[in-house]
Amino acid sequence: MFEEASVRALILALIAGMSTLIGAVVTVFTNRKSEKLLTISLGFTAGIMLSVSFTDLFPTANTFLKQAQGNRLGILLAVAFLVVGVILAASLDKLVPHQEYDETLGESPHNNLFRVGFVSMLAIGIHNFPEGIATFMAGYQDAALGISVAVAIALHNIPEGIAVAMPTFYATGSRRKAFKYTFLSGIAEPVGALLAFLVLRPFMSGFLLGAILALVTGIMIYISIEELIPSSRQYGHDREALVSTLIGICLMPLTHIV
Repeated sequence: MFEEASVRALILALIAGMSTLIGAVVTVFTNRKSEKLLTISLGFTAGIMLSVSFTDLFPTANTFLKQAQGNRLGILLAVAFLVVGVILAASLDKLVPHQEYDETLGESPHNNLFRVGFVSMLAIGIHNFPEGIATFMAGYQDAALGISVAVAIALHNIPEGIAVAMPTFYATGSRRKAFKYTFLSGIAEPVGALLAFLVLRPFMSGFLLGAILALVTGIMIYISIEELIPSSRQYGHDREALVSTLIGICLMPLTHIV
């Protein structure tokens, strides 16, 4: 039951999910808000997610679907599943109200930081769940692809951890609560992987893997463009947000050199 590929995939999903806790570590070293740190982290995350979506996830999904359904139908299905992923992410996005940077006050209108942290935990947990499925299936199918997906997800989970931990910490003054809510958002990822192991693994196929990877591509693209990039710019550090996003985009292709 627990063959090498399954164990490898579950470990990758666990590492990717628990990397969220690294973001909570920031609360140990700070006693004041660091909006510039949030700006850089979220911008970098957006770049990483966009890059891995277009250079790893979607090309792989396209390849699997073309092999399963032929060239023309495979491409159409890849795009269709990507669009479904975008629609799914847009539906989940309604859970999180957007709060824009207030130029008059010179600050972000986070009047209830605890609510911001709690709602962020729910939203991040929800989108971590299918990422866990994708990480498991990618790692189960191919070790190199699984590592690439896990690294990308782990990198974007770190600033997500900051996004949950920092408002929770500043609202409650409790690092314990900050770690608790960050852990809950991250554990959704290995839970998704476990579901894939227990339910989806017997039905593993190139078509199913391609479909899920295309779905998650759509989710990651939507979150990057609609959530992370606007969030990185809402603190007024537009230049830092742009530069960190470009750095994130350039970094992931360089990982293929090794």
